[in-house]
Parts: sequence; C-alpha cells; structure tokens
Amino acid sequence: MKLTILSVGLFASLVSLVSATALTYKIGANEKACFYAAPEKKGAKIAFYFAVQSGGSFDINYEVTGPGGKVILDGEKERQGDFVFTANEIGEYKFCFDNEMSTYSEKFVDFEIAVEDEVRAQLPSKQGSTPEQTSALEESIYKISGQLSTIARNQKYFRTRENRNFSTVRSTESRIVNFSVIQCFMMVCMGALQVFVVRFFFQGARKGYV
Repeated sequence: MKLTILSVGLFASLVSLVSATALTYKIGANEKACFYAAPEKKGAKIAFYFAVQSGGSFDINYEVTGPGGKVILDGEKERQGDFVFTANEIGEYKFCFDNEMSTYSEKFVDFEIAVEDEVRAQLPSKQGSTPEQTSALEESIYKISGQLSTIARNQKYFRTRENRNFSTVRSTESRIVNFSVIQCFMMVCMGALQVFVVRFFFQGARKGYV
C-alpha cells in the first residue's frame, strides 16, 4: 500500500513538471494569429502539435520563432504537425498560424503547446526496498506516462480525421442539394419550353386553316 502511494506521488510530480495549453482557434481569411510560451529553464522540451479541423483544403501556414527571432520551425500549406524541440534560450517562443493565402475561407485549428522540464522527480525510498526495485518502479511509471502521451496523440489524430470527414460529408451534402435544386429548375424550364413550342405549332396550324 505504501509503495502504491509512493508511485502515485511520483506520477503526480511528473504531471506537475509539464505546463500545456490546448486550444481550438478560428482563423479568419487573410488573418495571422500568434501564441506564446515562455520556458523558465534552458534545456526544457517544448512540444508543438496542430491540426486543421475544417475550412478550405484543411491546410495552414505556420512558423515557430525563438526569443532572438530565429526561425525554429516553419511550413506552408500543412494539414497537421507534431514537433518536439529543445529550448536553448530563456524567453518567449512565438507560434504563429498564417491564413493569408485564403481569400474567404476561415479555418478551425486545434493546437497544443506543452513545456516540459527534463528534470526527473526522485522516488522516495521505502524502508527495506533495494535501489533496483525503486529504479524499476520509476521506469515503469515513466513508461506508463509515455504510453498515455501516445494514446492522447492517437485520440487527437482520430478526432482530426473525424472532423475532416464530417466536413467533407457536409460539403458533399450541400453540393448534392444544390445540384438537385438546379436539376429541378431545369426540368421545370424544359417542360415550360415544350408547352410553349407545342402551343406555337398548334396556333400556326390554326392560322393555316383559316
């Protein structure tokens, strides 16, 4: 029981080392939006994930710059990305999304910025336990933490696929409805034209008999 409490305490301390921001933001046409993260220590790991949920061709331009204005990551017309880099300097890191390529399409972007320190929490030693047992438990907890991160990324991926497929279905449905309306209008026009032509022929025939 004591060992379980120690493992829970270690896991809680692992969570406290990570600060993350997850948002869904609507970027209008010809808009550029930037977000910031400021690690407190050198060598901290910064994880950056984004995915375009809907709008246009599901693509966006992005750029990540460091405190000195140096470009760390950039890309054009990307649908999603998942990156991890080391913060070699202390200061503000800027994460920008650029939708200036779209003239009228607004886009929903789901993104997450996480800052994680590399310092590992030390597991308190239990009386009578060997260092090998403590190390094995610690590695197991870190392995579970990594597996949870993988599950979270997979959930984000499937959520993105679901949103994109739903957006495609709505677009297809709208096109089918519009095509059906145009087709019905054309059928009505063709029927009216046929009635007009038949009446014209009959009126001409009556005039010939007179």
